[in-house]
Amino acid sequence: MDTPRRIVLIPAYEPDNTLVPFTEGLVGAGFRAVVVDDGSSAGCGDVFEKLSDMEGVTVLRHAVNRGKGAALKTGLQHISSHCPLPYTVVTADADGQHREGDIYRVCREAEACPEALVLGSRRFDGKVPLRSRIGNTITRTVFRLTSGVKVYDTQTGLRAFSDELVPWMLTVSGERYEYEMQVLLSAARSGIPLREVRIETVYLDGNASSHFDTVRDSFRIYREILHFSGASLLSFCLDYLLFCVFLAVSGRLLLSNVAARLISAAFNYTLNRRLVFRSQASVADFAPAYALLAALILVSGTILLKGLSLLGVSGYLAKIAVELVMFAVSFSLQRSWVFRTGLRA
Repeated sequence: MDTPRRIVLIPAYEPDNTLVPFTEGLVGAGFRAVVVDDGSSAGCGDVFEKLSDMEGVTVLRHAVNRGKGAALKTGLQHISSHCPLPYTVVTADADGQHREGDIYRVCREAEACPEALVLGSRRFDGKVPLRSRIGNTITRTVFRLTSGVKVYDTQTGLRAFSDELVPWMLTVSGERYEYEMQVLLSAARSGIPLREVRIETVYLDGNASSHFDTVRDSFRIYREILHFSGASLLSFCLDYLLFCVFLAVSGRLLLSNVAARLISAAFNYTLNRRLVFRSQASVADFAPAYALLAALILVSGTILLKGLSLLGVSGYLAKIAVELVMFAVSFSLQRSWVFRTGLRA
């Protein structure tokens, strides 16, 4: 079997001169480098010209800035078309925050585990900008909630994978920073192992070189859970409205809860299957599992509702409290069980 080739893929937007020695060092360590100029300004022309003249380096260019996800896909398409098998790809950022030794170690881990996506995982020790520390904590929590998979550093740009995973990565949606989160979510859905290798936490000049837009790019990253929250909010409104009507008419708490839930569950299933988890399978494929989940949620919710009513809590208020708890349980189980397979990236 041939020795796997090692390729480092670097998406670059407005890089400074440090990218040249960084890339040169990697080439000297045995990597072939593919650098994607993602629509940088003319002032960066000298940097890319030096890289183009370097042996073992290929520079690809976007005429305009298209985003980190698009740059990664451009690089992966080139690698897939021009590099003979087998090979291992390492994606690294152009801002000097990844050390050569860490790049080498995640590459070795991917070579040892070609079925896995290997993440260079920071622990955010030392002097880390507050926005980065908070952002990574929130993203880590959101990812755990939406995927059921524990990953410490979901925002790392240092990742390694074998040629086996390249075709799949090219199908993952996303053009900008959200692409990297979508890769993790898609891996979790598809059962692709996520392995973490601890790396050094490096932030230069307070992360001033980062082109991450806190509001815009964070919204893109969290959009999936926002989709789910919106679908669940609509379902809750329908459920609560029906519950109030049934309770006012019949005066029977448990019967009103069951009747409202049966109707809202069908509505929620349709929204989540098509709009949130984007399953392309037929209704029958996931209906049995969803029906079982809905039954469990209904029974659990009804017991909690009855318990709160016995404690003297108003049925209308108790319903709201119960549904908040059931929201978290329902989302976690839909992601990790009901819609885990047959999903579109």
